[in-house]
Amino acid sequence: MPLPRTYVATPKDIEKKWFVIDATDLVLGRLASLVAMRVRGKHKPTYTPNMDCGDHIVIINAEKVHLTGNKRTAKTYYWHTGYPGGIKDRTADKILDGRFPNRVIEKAVERMIPRGPLGRQAMRNLHVYAGPSHPHEAQQPVALDVAGMNVKNVR
Repeated sequence: MPLPRTYVATPKDIEKKWFVIDATDLVLGRLASLVAMRVRGKHKPTYTPNMDCGDHIVIINAEKVHLTGNKRTAKTYYWHTGYPGGIKDRTADKILDGRFPNRVIEKAVERMIPRGPLGRQAMRNLHVYAGPSHPHEAQQPVALDVAGMNVKNVR
């Protein structure tokens, strides 16, 4: 008696959809974990670990995302310039009030996705915008209600 075959997706089998999420008052970590799962494609029954099966996610109003507790002032992002003693840091409130508030969500999702070529490909499915408008209207993205999924997703 032959064993049932395991389903393995091929590039022609992968169907990518577009979703838009309004990040107003959503908790950052909860939003990022849900987006990381969908960008990777792990929510689909046809998920294949070595293929980019994820959907395109458009996040608007990234500047209005909520950080619980005192993370807005205490959470620190570090980077190194490459020079001796070149460690630099910036707090989350400086980034959210600054020129590129979308980077807080991008970094949160990026750090939940595996590093490597497939992770970089998955990050291309994420589109984050600080304001309420985005240039992806032609793709007709469907609104994804993250606030309605769980009471704790909104603060």
